[in-house]
Amino acid sequence: MKEKVAEIFKIVEQADFEKGWPNEFVDYPLQIVNYLKKDQLKITAAESLTAGMFQSTIAQVPGASNVFDGGFVTYADEVKVQLLGMDPQLIKQFTVVSAPVAQSMAKLSAQKLSADIGVGFTGVAGPDPLEGNPVGTVFIGTANRKNNQEIVKEFHFTGSRQAIRNKSVLCGFALVQEII
Repeated sequence: MKEKVAEIFKIVEQADFEKGWPNEFVDYPLQIVNYLKKDQLKITAAESLTAGMFQSTIAQVPGASNVFDGGFVTYADEVKVQLLGMDPQLIKQFTVVSAPVAQSMAKLSAQKLSADIGVGFTGVAGPDPLEGNPVGTVFIGTANRKNNQEIVKEFHFTGSRQAIRNKSVLCGFALVQEII
């Protein structure tokens, strides 16, 4: 599985994503939902820069209700604190666009909804830099509560705001595949 995930990351770096995902990945969410179903795992997410795109993509898969009950769109820092229970000091210490915040978003979302897998997305889709982070800086965290595994990865995407968001969602699915 790690080879497939590495291949996806490589393609994401090279493809422009301006018109959406490359054709070879159109069925990827279906594959991930099927993996989750097979292992009887529930998934959730807390999304900032992707603003619900990851969860919406899951929900487009027939039968997604077997693995997905809901999640969070936590665009503003205050909402991360209110809805997820994130420690505001974490944001203050590391900035909102950071590995610790993405990982906390993943863990807290899974805890709040009693899901097995949590995914956290934070980053800068543009058009302007944020807190010293250039456009395209993205952190995606994943947490698997069944095996206590956590992965957080930093990305530096190029392209338009929408391309960066599309790349983030695809890489989120790849990290879910890696953690399950």
